[in-house]
Amino acid sequence: MYLLLLGIILVLLKYLAVGPVAHWPWWWTLVPFGLAALWWTWADFSGYTKRKAAEKIEKRKQERIERQKESLGLRPRKPR
Repeated sequence: MYLLLLGIILVLLKYLAVGPVAHWPWWWTLVPFGLAALWWTWADFSGYTKRKAAEKIEKRKQERIERQKESLGLRPRKPR
């Protein structure tokens, strides 16, 4: 996501001819988009995306369980 944001900023700076970016070749300002595509390809291929989604779901599930316990007046046991 950061690479995509960087790419958008660089394209805007190049288009508006701001600072040293105005003198860079266009392909140099488009490199972050290619890197973002590589990152997303790797993340999908390696399972990183699914693993992060599963962790997020598990965290939300645990928070929901804790809220339900508190609303029922049940306190988690303290370890001895």
